[in-house]
Amino acid sequence: MSTPPADVGIPIDPVSSETFDWKPRAPQMYSRAEVVRQTGPYEATVTASIAGWEPHISGEDAADVEDATRQLVAFDQHAQRTLGTDNPALGPMTAILLRTESASSSQIEHLTTSARQLALAEIDEGEKRNALTVVGNVRAMEAALALADEISEESILAMHDALLSHQVGLEQEAGKYRREQVWIGTGNAGPRLAEFVAPHHDRIPGAIEDLVAFARREDVSVLVQVAVAHAQFETIHPFVDGNGRTGRALAQSILRNKGLVGSTAVPISAGLLVDVNRYFGALSAFRDGDAGPIIREFASAARIAASSGTRLVDDLVRELDESRAKMKGIRANAAAWKVLPALVGQPAVNTKYLMTTVGLGEMAALRALDALTEREVLTETTGKTRGRVWQHRGIFDVLDQYAEEIRRMSVR
Repeated sequence: MSTPPADVGIPIDPVSSETFDWKPRAPQMYSRAEVVRQTGPYEATVTASIAGWEPHISGEDAADVEDATRQLVAFDQHAQRTLGTDNPALGPMTAILLRTESASSSQIEHLTTSARQLALAEIDEGEKRNALTVVGNVRAMEAALALADEISEESILAMHDALLSHQVGLEQEAGKYRREQVWIGTGNAGPRLAEFVAPHHDRIPGAIEDLVAFARREDVSVLVQVAVAHAQFETIHPFVDGNGRTGRALAQSILRNKGLVGSTAVPISAGLLVDVNRYFGALSAFRDGDAGPIIREFASAARIAASSGTRLVDDLVRELDESRAKMKGIRANAAAWKVLPALVGQPAVNTKYLMTTVGLGEMAALRALDALTEREVLTETTGKTRGRVWQHRGIFDVLDQYAEEIRRMSVR
């Protein structure tokens, strides 16, 4: 093991490099000076093995991780206690937490959309391209939780497939490792001046195998494992696009796989979004041989996720309670009661959604929508006779307030 600098907080083997030659593939697209700059040798990253890494963590950092872990567990238990494990709203609550997590994860990559646009895209009513792209991230997060029983190369590829299958122009890359050199930073013509040059594509399968072996270990604190596995994944950069979003989906999968949370998704990307530059700086420090910053970043993100997620759950439950009060007098077996909990996870609905997802017939769906509209639980927002959409404005208000809270915390 290489000797880390004396001031390293949590030592881990730094990356190394190997030399390749580069020649711009389409030189006619660039200036002669740029072609000259980008022709010649370049250094590609070689990831260090983490499968057998032994963390050496100070008492302060260990206490920080333990406190953040306790808060995540408390958040998960609060959601179960507030709703009850057999409550029909628990599944939709997980769906909306998953969606807010997906939106935050996408925002780190400068893909922004509103809760309303995202909900409309889910029922094929939206037209915003970013919303459709974020829907892909939602699918990746869903795959991460569905496949959490086993952390494997196959599950990682499935997450990426779910993500990029919805991204226009990149569908053919979904679920496939990149087959070319990629880099981050200056120079479209080549990697010679880039800030970060990912490992050569031939190294990806072996690096992922090593990562999976680390993620399967049972002798590492879960949050430490999540942070380090995520940082290693981002360093491997195995895909042409979607690495950050897939890497944060992988974090969700490990949290679920290790049993740290079980009933809900954890909006941990919202915590990372608070200071994106610090998050990216922590990834750079990891590559230089210090896992401390990324571990602390995930501990901080976990505390923010637990705090903001608890308020979000409570506010959504309050909206449900207010809607139930408005529905007093509707017979207990009416379809409207079946629709209500689904609105937490999908606050914009149409008849097609209620028929395919909630399982209502067309007439039952229309009667339920009429009843919910009459009681002012839902508002019909299109004014059309066909292709109508109904929205729960109170739930959208809660989601907008949550997004605004994260924005206020963010470092500009």
